[in-house]
Amino acid sequence: MKKLKLIRANKTNLGGAENYLSRLSIELGKQYIPHNVVNSNLPKFLSSWIKALLFNFSICKNKQDSFYFSLERIVCADIYRAGDGVHKEFLKTKKRKFNPLNIVYLYLEKKCFHNSKKIIANSNMIKNQIIKTYNIEPSKISVIYNGVTIKKSNYEKSFTKLASQFKMDRDKKIILFVGSGFERKGVKEFLQILSKLKSKNYHAFIIGKEKKLNIYKQLSTSLHVDDYVTFTGARSDVDDFYTISDIFLFPTGYEPFSNVVLEAMSFQNAIFTTKQNGAHEILDDEYTLETPQDSSIVTKINELLENPDKLKAIKDENYKIVQNFTIEKNAKETMDIINEYLN
Repeated sequence: MKKLKLIRANKTNLGGAENYLSRLSIELGKQYIPHNVVNSNLPKFLSSWIKALLFNFSICKNKQDSFYFSLERIVCADIYRAGDGVHKEFLKTKKRKFNPLNIVYLYLEKKCFHNSKKIIANSNMIKNQIIKTYNIEPSKISVIYNGVTIKKSNYEKSFTKLASQFKMDRDKKIILFVGSGFERKGVKEFLQILSKLKSKNYHAFIIGKEKKLNIYKQLSTSLHVDDYVTFTGARSDVDDFYTISDIFLFPTGYEPFSNVVLEAMSFQNAIFTTKQNGAHEILDDEYTLETPQDSSIVTKINELLENPDKLKAIKDENYKIVQNFTIEKNAKETMDIINEYLN
């Protein structure tokens, strides 16, 4: 049997794909399936596009008798999990400016989709984009939704801990955003939606890493929601915020399938996200934004803030739904595909 290796260049606890790979590796370990996780050891001072090319070259040169399950765009993947989506589609959502990394990604992406024996998409949205953009045979692509670890929570413990750090009112509902890279993931739209809410029965937390944080803080001031919003920066205790939160609002511009949606559901949150997020496929259309700028949900959020019974019902329903999207189920479905090609 070939040696199973899970490929991802970055090694961080902040990225959704990296967190997913860590969870998958843990689950494979529980099932006593031998494997190694391979990350890049290239120096950080190199340009991103150079690192992408060198990582691809190094990984493919040293493949030998290994079987590559890759979350990275490489030309020698056996199975490629397209957790990063379709870069060519993603670029349509951005302002055009020259970046050599985009050229490299488009080259590697095309080769990766065509050379892989099998492609795993984490939503039907991404499967359809791959077929449309690169003319890939549909039968080559399987959809396996992301999986999440269902954790136990303690509201009182989490609230007491966070209340010692932030000014909080137990009677107010919590609206949460989690994500790094605020432009793509919709913090501007998040703040604009808050500014249109008639109900002020909330406090919002925005968690994530962002280089231009001051721009968003200034925006919250100009929209007159700064008294209701706390920017926390990146946090290692996000689970505590999920635990005390009531509504998870994620008006992203492009997301193959965001893990944060599953995470928020697993902590009994009501969810609002966009059709540009593959995770919307597991949600009721009533709570899906047509675009990040869709303001029709303002009325729905207002209703939930003022109707605790309906809010609780939605939170309970989401918790039931997420039981079908565990990392254990994801690992089993993934291994079923790997075993088809590994031997």
